[in-house]
Amino acid sequence: MQPFTDPAFVASYADTAPKMVPGYADLHRMTSILLAERAPEAAEILVVGAGGGLELKAFAEAEPGWRFLGVDPSAEMLDLARRILGPLEARADLRQGAVEAAPSGPFDGATCLLTLHFLKRDARLGTLRQIHRRLKPGAALVVAHHSAPDGADLRRWLTRSLAFAGKSTAEKEAATMATHLPVLTAADDEALLREAGFSDIALFYAGFSLRGWVAVA
Repeated sequence: MQPFTDPAFVASYADTAPKMVPGYADLHRMTSILLAERAPEAAEILVVGAGGGLELKAFAEAEPGWRFLGVDPSAEMLDLARRILGPLEARADLRQGAVEAAPSGPFDGATCLLTLHFLKRDARLGTLRQIHRRLKPGAALVVAHHSAPDGADLRRWLTRSLAFAGKSTAEKEAATMATHLPVLTAADDEALLREAGFSDIALFYAGFSLRGWVAVA
């Protein structure tokens, strides 16, 4: 069973996710600010990897005029997102699937948080291209995921992230993650954004093995 369909994983996600990511709530707040620089007050925002609903809730509370189209492959995680959103769900259209499940838009902004590190390079590039073609020219994309500092030991950085999360077996779990997650270097991540058609790429967040960028369509 995949973790994002495991009932126990889904049930604990809202409690565990903030503990896994340094500055989790601040990451959402920064993302809202970056999107708002280029999005109108009544924006349509594409959220790729919307399952769980925590970032959707943060964005909806920060910008009461925004509406959202969220996609996620996991029906179970989308169900959790609906519960997390509560009355705010009226402003969110949640659809099961990858980015291809989203309409053509064009959208006023997009996010893809804690998702791209699950995709191999070619699939990641394809996802970024699909997001780009759904954005209005000049709209912002915000991404954040595991990314290895250039020339650094990925396992060491993953170990630090897992230690931050309170994992007692951080080194062992980091070795497993390094083997199974197709983590790219920061330089590769930025190169993929450029290859997908984005410009004005800027790093805005770093927390141990996690990094976040804002880019313009």
